[in-house]
Amino acid sequence: MPFCVIKSRTIKIFFAMLAVVVLLCISFEGGSSAQVWFGSSSRLVPIYRVDTEEKQVAITFDAAWGADKTEEIIQILDEYDCTATFFLVGFWIDKYPEMVKAIDEAGLEIGTHSNTHPDMAKLDTSTITSELETSIKKITDITGKEVKVFRPPYGSYNNSLLNVCSSLGLKAIQWDVDTLDWKGLSASEVTDRVMKKVQNGSIILMHNNADNVCDSLRLTLDWLKMKSYKVTSVSELIYSDNYTIDANGVQHKN
Repeated sequence: MPFCVIKSRTIKIFFAMLAVVVLLCISFEGGSSAQVWFGSSSRLVPIYRVDTEEKQVAITFDAAWGADKTEEIIQILDEYDCTATFFLVGFWIDKYPEMVKAIDEAGLEIGTHSNTHPDMAKLDTSTITSELETSIKKITDITGKEVKVFRPPYGSYNNSLLNVCSSLGLKAIQWDVDTLDWKGLSASEVTDRVMKKVQNGSIILMHNNADNVCDSLRLTLDWLKMKSYKVTSVSELIYSDNYTIDANGVQHKN
């Protein structure tokens, strides 16, 4: 009888551990983020990278200040026959509407980066909603196209923010390759960071007005092409439905 008791307890412990593992992998299909459970609480996770066997990556540009290099970025992407995603802040759109139109007419994706670039994890739900809806309207008024993706300013997020994203049909996008180009790194230093970190399904973070962004972009695209990577927009890279996102923000096709 003691042996049976011990065996019974062992089985219970095994299934309890199995349940925890399963809960850690739970996500909402088609939402903007995964819901990962930790004990009695849960947190939502945006997309950092895509699990794929294809040699495909997305390049993204955050645009909040300055636009003098944006036209050349568009030309370089066209020259290399690549697409990309620009995450635009509302006040940048107000200042450079002609650039928004140029980005769109070049066939590049436009996502929202909020309206005023606040730390949105510190805002209440109504303010978050206003930030997103206002910035989305500014984009659609110029492009006439649906906005599908959002990048949190500073990479800061919480459950409230990601729940609002889901309610607005937005997928929250982070990155797994940070070029740190905003620090004034040289083109070779930026490309070296990409070379060391990139993998299938990577999302690369750049900034439209970084000091050496145009040279960095050319050098990075040269290397990615040499390594047979296809460079796309975020929405071309990620799965739109029937997916899960693990605790590390990696999106998996079901």
